[in-house]
Amino acid sequence: MRILPATAVVATRNRAHTLRQTLASLERQHVLPAEMIVVDASDDSMTRDVLGEFSLRVRESCLVTWMAADITGAAAQRNQGLVAATHTSILFLDDDILFEPECVIRLWNVLQSDSRLGGVNAMIVNQRYQPPGRVSRALFTLLHGHREASFAGRVIGPAVNLLPEDRDDLPEVVPVEWLNTTCTLYRRDALPSPPFDAVFSGYSMMEDLTLSLRVAARWRLANARTARIFHDSHRGARKADVSAMAAMEVVNRHYVMTEVLGRRGVADYGRLLLWEAFQLAACAALSQTRPTLKAEWQGKVRGLRQIRTARLQRARLDA
Repeated sequence: MRILPATAVVATRNRAHTLRQTLASLERQHVLPAEMIVVDASDDSMTRDVLGEFSLRVRESCLVTWMAADITGAAAQRNQGLVAATHTSILFLDDDILFEPECVIRLWNVLQSDSRLGGVNAMIVNQRYQPPGRVSRALFTLLHGHREASFAGRVIGPAVNLLPEDRDDLPEVVPVEWLNTTCTLYRRDALPSPPFDAVFSGYSMMEDLTLSLRVAARWRLANARTARIFHDSHRGARKADVSAMAAMEVVNRHYVMTEVLGRRGVADYGRLLLWEAFQLAACAALSQTRPTLKAEWQGKVRGLRQIRTARLQRARLDA
């Protein structure tokens, strides 16, 4: 088995079963990262036990380290893992993915093929860009300011990040404007220190967008279309709180829009409100999400109030 000079960093909490599946699919790859650091915020020892079993199986190939999380939260746990990493390439992995054959080596080969690339991520086969309908395309054009043949992989308007596209006529390496952290390989030199902002807590929604936008200021980003994974996502306790997630989405998107993209004008705020209204309309239109509409609305209103309160506090401090 070939060993890559990379450190895999995984943040996890109370998901021993999904992590076991992820590790089993990683073990079936023809190459492994030389090091794996799992930062665990679980309430029991099950995750540590699963990792111990994996460590015994790959001890000739991969140094596996378990760490108790100092702070619970995806961003904080990844920051903690990176501090302990010893290699110059960092592979951020979610704890609920299934690797397709040759995924890791294809990621590695793409990153090594171009010294200007700061990071490259895998194609998530069950979460891909779908060509927008007439209404969505009109909205994307309005948010973006002009038409595009495709909005795949782009970041438009108030920090709306769209998934990469997967078509047989596309090349293996497709330039994108942002990367997720589901399965992404970064050059360590490209990462800020710390990589993830302290503002992202808990589920840390949009921390991956913020990181990749900061990297993209100096480096290129790409999607390795033939390096493929299945994201076996499960609704954890944090995701199940629809209202809290909706509030986090508004607050974190506002942070990315203003602090990372520097979009602070009246028109930018108008686009943010338009995007949030569009999401509520989409929730109301779909029968499977309609029961959560009230919680979505309450969460978004709470998020907007948090933004307003923070702006007023900042204005008082600046006065």
